[in-house]
Amino acid sequence: MAHGKSTERMRKVGPYGVETLPKVCAADSGPATLVDVPAAPTACRGALTERARLQWRLGDGGDPAALAEEFLAAHGLPLHDLTRPAPAHHDTGACGAALYLSAAAGAHLAGVASTAPEPAPALPDLTVVVYDHGRARATPGGPPAPWWLGEWTESWTPRQHADAVTCVRAAIGRGDVYQTNLVGHAAARYTGDPLPALSRLGALPGARYGGVLTGDGWAIGCASPETLVEVTDGHLITRPIKGTRPATAAGRSELLASAKERAEHIMIVDLERNDLARIARTGTVRVDDLFAVRRWCDLWQAESTVRAAAADGLGLADLLRATCPGGSVTGAPKHAALTQIGALEPVGRGASMGALGWVAPGRVDLGLTIRTAAADTERLHTWAGGGITWDSDADAEVAEAAAKTAPIRATLAGR
Repeated sequence: MAHGKSTERMRKVGPYGVETLPKVCAADSGPATLVDVPAAPTACRGALTERARLQWRLGDGGDPAALAEEFLAAHGLPLHDLTRPAPAHHDTGACGAALYLSAAAGAHLAGVASTAPEPAPALPDLTVVVYDHGRARATPGGPPAPWWLGEWTESWTPRQHADAVTCVRAAIGRGDVYQTNLVGHAAARYTGDPLPALSRLGALPGARYGGVLTGDGWAIGCASPETLVEVTDGHLITRPIKGTRPATAAGRSELLASAKERAEHIMIVDLERNDLARIARTGTVRVDDLFAVRRWCDLWQAESTVRAAAADGLGLADLLRATCPGGSVTGAPKHAALTQIGALEPVGRGASMGALGWVAPGRVDLGLTIRTAAADTERLHTWAGGGITWDSDADAEVAEAAAKTAPIRATLAGR
């Protein structure tokens, strides 16, 4: 990963002692460099230049949802009332912003402390990057730089993963939870520039939130198909995904016929309905396309669409508090599932199972960071998992997590 000015030399202390890092990635680049933030407007992706950056970690204190909303407003992007129609033009010239919130920050918003050690501590827990329109330029040509990716080292063995599934089933039997999502992590050393590898993830079939976000000493590449929350002119949408099978005719039939997968899916749809109801006008929450089967790479996945009208005066901070962390990657009840996740998973979720996307006045479009990888200065990191119910088979859950991460690892390796 290319590095310019060091973090120490560029650090500026902003409100609440939070550091802002303006133009970390393009400090000396002049014209706009290629920005490929997930969910950014297609016409803007090649013509954005960084105006300002907020970077926050859990140890900094404060409320990350409020900090994000205040920072955006200070830089010409007020999101205090998402029910207002999007303005045709911004007087400040700001186009919009990338917003990233880690799973640990989401758990913090839900009132649950994340105690597992983070495998990639260079990653922040909140990043907001405000962009202006710049002058587009072509990506430099030339032969690709040498790229080597080593063997993946798992944070837990298949046996440990299966034992965690058994622990969740026991908790369900006691009535502690109805469902808990378990996530595993792996890391691999690399040499070369990781950005081309991470950028390739966005081209995977079904990557609705394909793209990258970079910072000083870290980068995130996303191939997520799942909408955490979308807001357009006061209309709320979330699209939870639960249920996976191989993308074959037999796999599709098996997914549609699976009582276990359907029950798991309905639990999460109900959880998402409740999350939206906290910030919606009374009586407007509805479910469309229940258990629709859609494809991501070589997998079928079941997806539903939950819609609502936003409550009057809904702002970005309350939106994040209601929807983060996503129900499909936590479980039900959410608070109890988060507590169990903290007890069972050996490492933190890093860049995965959080939120990443684009925000602007009148529009929010955040993907849930499943099918996501991250780089620090030494390693690439991936995460994968699945929802555990009483009917889960431990070995099948281990196999499902491996199937989800296989296309990510193959793409990162260049295969």
